[in-house]
Amino acid sequence: MIHPGEAVSSSTPGLPPSELIVRDVERALAEDLGPGDATADLLAADALSHAELLCRETAVIAGRPWFDACFLHLDPECRIEWLVDEGQRVGAGTLLCRVSGQARALVSAERTALNFLQTLSGTATCTAQHVAALAGSRTRILDTRKTLPGLRLAQKYAVRCGGGCNHRIGLYDAILIKENHIAAAGSLTAAVQAARARHPDLLLEVEVETMDELEQALAAGVDRVMLDEFSPQRMREAVALAAGRVELEVSGSVDLQALASIAHLGVDYISVGAITKHVQAVDLSFRLVTKAGGE
Repeated sequence: MIHPGEAVSSSTPGLPPSELIVRDVERALAEDLGPGDATADLLAADALSHAELLCRETAVIAGRPWFDACFLHLDPECRIEWLVDEGQRVGAGTLLCRVSGQARALVSAERTALNFLQTLSGTATCTAQHVAALAGSRTRILDTRKTLPGLRLAQKYAVRCGGGCNHRIGLYDAILIKENHIAAAGSLTAAVQAARARHPDLLLEVEVETMDELEQALAAGVDRVMLDEFSPQRMREAVALAAGRVELEVSGSVDLQALASIAHLGVDYISVGAITKHVQAVDLSFRLVTKAGGE
């Protein structure tokens, strides 16, 4: 079990390119602010203020760069003092950071900043729960392409903060041959051969639904096989048949309670769409601690 204050991921996960974070933030702020924050106009343009960010529940924190960028976009002189690290699990009531800057910027950026942080922290927290269920095994948790539109790299970053691993980022960086590809190509073997010929440097994975398809995939020399909706007994048979010749990934109808028993069978990966699509936002509180214009 990971306790508050400990890092969930073994090393700091690589951030997406800074220009992508900036684009995410600019798009989100434009959506919220439109031509301007009418309520913030009540505040004096030069008023300064300070705020504190609290976490109201146990969570794994992810998304600090997006949070910071929201405030810095509206006030480049804004100061943000973080008291916790990315990928750190915190308890309810933890003070996460202090923010100081123009009062207008603080109140205008608040909601967008929290939206990023609560969503990405929710992704990291859910991932960490799944990773913890596999403690003591060599099986690793993979995400999927079931991400929020426009936030895929952000969510996949949050998965890494939670200790999980990324599957392919999109349709361009790995090959995953499924039943429709096989049908269109004429056979599993033909689909694999065509994929190897066109993209020899990409990881090649085939989704199989039967033991016969698994045998075909092994004979075709794929890099990884996805066992789709296999029963525990068939997973055990698949592990024995593969005998370490190829990586095995389990996918489909996998819940948190089943993870440990699946890992015990000896598969390499379990892919879980829920860690990015069934996201429960983390409960955060952002409050001004001095009046506008105060120091």
